[in-house]
Amino acid sequence: MLLPAPAKLNLTLRILGRRDDGYHELQTLFQLLDFGDELEFEPRSDREISVDAGTLDLPLQDNLIYRAARLLQRESDNPGGAHIVLRKRLPQGGGIGGGSSDAATALLGLNYMWRCGLSLDRLAQLGRELGADVPVFVRGHTAWAEGIGEKLQPVSTPPRHYLVLVPGCSVSTAAVFGDPRLTRDSTAITLAHLRGGHLGSEWLDRYSGNDCQALVERLYPEIRAAREWLQQFAQAQLTGTGACVFAAFESARAAGEILAHLPQRWRGFVAAGVNESPTHRQLAKLAAEA
Repeated sequence: MLLPAPAKLNLTLRILGRRDDGYHELQTLFQLLDFGDELEFEPRSDREISVDAGTLDLPLQDNLIYRAARLLQRESDNPGGAHIVLRKRLPQGGGIGGGSSDAATALLGLNYMWRCGLSLDRLAQLGRELGADVPVFVRGHTAWAEGIGEKLQPVSTPPRHYLVLVPGCSVSTAAVFGDPRLTRDSTAITLAHLRGGHLGSEWLDRYSGNDCQALVERLYPEIRAAREWLQQFAQAQLTGTGACVFAAFESARAAGEILAHLPQRWRGFVAAGVNESPTHRQLAKLAAEA
């Protein structure tokens, strides 16, 4: 069984304040993409979990795929074992959800393969134990998030293609949120006027931006350089705490023409924004064919 683990972009990220427990109150718009990692699942006759992570240099106990599998084993009455192969395309520390999406796909895929029967609500609760961004991938829909990222409201966004640049450095989310220079007093956005869960292009353009961007660019000049290069062609910004930066285009062709001129020191890819996760679409297809 082969399942995608899609990337995400933060089309807006506002930090409203810091809570007494050290976490931050924020508002963000998670945009899912049709590009990401892939996970291949093979059942094992024993209860062991093995993960082939390719070139990903990470101890097994720290691998979110492995941790997700063990978490689901403990939650389920009669799970089996699994061998999982990760085909990695998303960079670590890029702010596009690579590890979180891998963990979510592991939960969704094993829940299906082991016939655990857990609801999306329960899987999202388990995912929250692995990371703040995991639930949005579990639920599988582009979403508006509040609180510390756990309060999710599904929304739809207009068709857009995104050019995403990978500057070649890894950013520590904990270091960014722990930095005293981070802006923490943004005004909250209200979605009370939202009808039918749709956010149009005018809304996206009005509320785009990232409160982490100024600090991250100060700490990582290469990220600033990548964003300023992309800014020549379209409004560009940081996603999450970085390191990736992105810009929206009306077509894949328009984004691809810019990508063709990308300086050699950076990497990049073009992806379409999607409202429904490719993981959920593939699982629905498998269920229909079973």
